[in-house]
Amino acid sequence: MNDAATATMPGLSAHPSTMTRATRFSPRQVATLAAKELRDRLRNRWVLAVALVFAVFSLLITYAGGAQQGTVGVRSLEFTITSLVSLVIYLVPLIALLLGFDAVVGERERGSLDLLLALPITRLELLLGKYLGLAGALALAMLGGLAVVGVVLGRQFGSAGWFHYGGFVFTSVLLGLAFLSLAVMLSVVARDRTRASGLAIALWFLFVLVFDLGLLGLLVASGGRWGGDVFPYLLLLNPADIFRILNVFSLDDMRRVFGLAAIVPPALAQPWLLGSAMAAWIVAPLALASWRFKP
Repeated sequence: MNDAATATMPGLSAHPSTMTRATRFSPRQVATLAAKELRDRLRNRWVLAVALVFAVFSLLITYAGGAQQGTVGVRSLEFTITSLVSLVIYLVPLIALLLGFDAVVGERERGSLDLLLALPITRLELLLGKYLGLAGALALAMLGGLAVVGVVLGRQFGSAGWFHYGGFVFTSVLLGLAFLSLAVMLSVVARDRTRASGLAIALWFLFVLVFDLGLLGLLVASGGRWGGDVFPYLLLLNPADIFRILNVFSLDDMRRVFGLAAIVPPALAQPWLLGSAMAAWIVAPLALASWRFKP
């Protein structure tokens, strides 16, 4: 959002008579900011580009995921969703972090943050407006790209395919929103875009690559004596693992594929508990960002 763009937002007039500090939260202001952020992403073709990336990779995995076993084409619903879970875990967090890492720090470096805060909006409204606009762009891109595979699975497996794939897509969007929330938090606490981008990449490595390896290394090194009882609950500290468990336990065959049925206790595999944990990963970073947000 550039300096001139603020003058085009219908709900944010910069007329001197309105240049007073806002003190009450206004959902209308949030909606105006979110719509502007979403229009910017649609205008620069970001949504289209990401949707094409999702569509191409998801179709390749759907039809060529079994090439190593000598088969090409849609094998089974369980195998397809299992393969797509791995794709989402690697791709969605990276896209979400790259999308949101400069949401606030970028405005600060361009000098437009002070101008925005001079308008009759609060910092919370600005933060939520930016987050919701970016979240809308991310969700549209993911839904557009993954819908192609949904059509294929619906024709192949009928209503059962739509039901389970719909749950997979919904949890994929939640995973993206969680990492987008983390990205916005980094954008608030980082001093410049360079540090924010570095922190975003480091966060991707931590949650996607390092976290599980560290837990497994601890279990192997201790021969199962350390962390065995609390290991399943430590997975809640990683939104990518929450996403994996949510999808693995949605189908019985997928539990055996991932080998988590013997590791994750049934009490932890409750959808309401995992859904609450994912919601916490969306809300908590935003709450911290709102607390630390300074012009």
